[in-house]
Amino acid sequence: MMPPISITALAASHRSGEVAPEDTLREAYEAIDARGDDGVWIALTPLDEALAQLKVHLARAEAGEDLPLLGVPFAVKDNIDVSGLPTTAGCPAYSYEPEGDAFCVARLKQAGAIPIGKTNMDQFATGLSGTRTPHTIPHSVFSEEHISGGSSSGSAVAVAAGLVAFSLGTDTAGSGRVPAAMNNIVGVKPSRGLISGSGAVPACQSIDCISVFARDMSDADLVRRIAQGYDAGDPFSRRMQETGLEVERPVIGVPSEESRLFHGDDEAAALYEKAVDALTGLGWKVVEIDYTPLGDIAQLLYGGPFVAERYAAVGAFCDDHEDDVHPVVGKIIRDAKSWSAADLFDGLETLSAARREMAERWEKMDAILLPTAPIAPTIVDLLDDPVALTAKLGTYTNFVNLLDCAAVSVPAGFRPSGMPFGVTLVGPAFSDSDLAYLGDRLHRALLPETGADRMTLPPETALAPKKPEGWMEIAVVGAHLRGQPLNHQLTDLKGRFLRQTKTGPNYRFYALANTKPPKPGLARDTAFEGEGIEVEIWAVPPDGFANFTFAIPAPLGIGKVALSDGTDVSGFICEPSGLDGAREITEYGGWRNYLKASDA
Repeated sequence: MMPPISITALAASHRSGEVAPEDTLREAYEAIDARGDDGVWIALTPLDEALAQLKVHLARAEAGEDLPLLGVPFAVKDNIDVSGLPTTAGCPAYSYEPEGDAFCVARLKQAGAIPIGKTNMDQFATGLSGTRTPHTIPHSVFSEEHISGGSSSGSAVAVAAGLVAFSLGTDTAGSGRVPAAMNNIVGVKPSRGLISGSGAVPACQSIDCISVFARDMSDADLVRRIAQGYDAGDPFSRRMQETGLEVERPVIGVPSEESRLFHGDDEAAALYEKAVDALTGLGWKVVEIDYTPLGDIAQLLYGGPFVAERYAAVGAFCDDHEDDVHPVVGKIIRDAKSWSAADLFDGLETLSAARREMAERWEKMDAILLPTAPIAPTIVDLLDDPVALTAKLGTYTNFVNLLDCAAVSVPAGFRPSGMPFGVTLVGPAFSDSDLAYLGDRLHRALLPETGADRMTLPPETALAPKKPEGWMEIAVVGAHLRGQPLNHQLTDLKGRFLRQTKTGPNYRFYALANTKPPKPGLARDTAFEGEGIEVEIWAVPPDGFANFTFAIPAPLGIGKVALSDGTDVSGFICEPSGLDGAREITEYGGWRNYLKASDA
């Protein structure tokens, strides 16, 4: 079994020699062998080949390369290419030998990770249960009777069972989220195009996503960051353009009581209500939304013309190999031929209007909290009613890619019957980093456990908010500090507190005369050697930075401020003329200390 530590810690232990990476690999294969035919794997990389890959990575590390995933074993859903292993998409007759690794697999291998096998799945990634496979049907790690979730079934179980540190799945309609919920792990569905789909068998190529499963959000977010990257060979690849969310006191939308659907699963409904209550405990604001329009959009994926994209991907094969294709999968794909081009254009018009409406919703909230799956069926029930129950599994997942959203699923408790429950935070495109941070906070607040062994999340792996790419850092020293009267000028711009630090030693500090509210002035004096002045570093969007700077009244302005760590950052400085009549307060070391002394 995998050691119960983070991916970063595991790679570091390999680098230092504290843990022999060869032992990590061998233990993974031993654990896989001990489980027997559990329905997780379709093909395994021979151990000697995995060890040969490891040897190459170790030599690279020895030569000085930075390999953040050194020796970390991972699993890959069998619709994603891995060099040396066949790709079958869950259909043996479809099997082909890939010419090389999928774009994302190559990036992970470049970082030192080792793919040890291809995992079971709903055939052609069509389904959310894991039961539409010609191989052994996998089950939840908590119940042999209940579904594992799909279509990325084997990938989720491999992580939950501790067989690998992380895995790749795909997610068109929820396949990277539903299996996470059924197995008490984290599932990340990145923004569309963020992780290249080159080398993956398409389902609905325009909205397909490569997804990530891990035991906690810090691991999943690390893998997502390494795997992502613009790929000129993928027509749907997109460059990251980070959307910053409010991360301290976000506004979270939740479905109104009348628009919630749990299809009779009262246990799931109670756990979701508990998750909603937890939002307030975190200091987040909850607003009710009508979920019905989102549910209606979800119908376009299977109950509308967009299902025709599945036929475009593998329809010809299904027509020519009817006996080799799972009957439910084949019917769904072949029935797509009944939709016309006119139907598609009608659907595109509906979708365009829905995306515009969604953009308006994002102006009023940061994210939406949803049940990942409202039900947790048994395998028998799913086989008896494969279409209707699968549709219910996708109640809260199918709209996400259609409306160009990002999503993260986290564990949220256990039903009294023993099956886990998960919730999903959905945000606008490219809010991936902030969603990860919010998802990690929620995971730790609801159920700080993960996997089949219900391992307690280590405090040291908790995520911290990051500065979104392209945002500007600014140092503030007085009325804009947290809790001070002008701090709202930063938060109104979605400004984000990053850290507290000090200036370099060559600064004097003054209480300016006749300013309302009272403000200080920071002045550089190269002949002076002090202990530095307390500052806060904030990040603001580029357009917000311009507006903020424009509104600053004389004698203050924005210039470069030297920090105690030797770096420079934009920050408040004062014109020399503004120091006329000012009181020097350098001895207090910061504005808060001065105010406290003044009140004493």
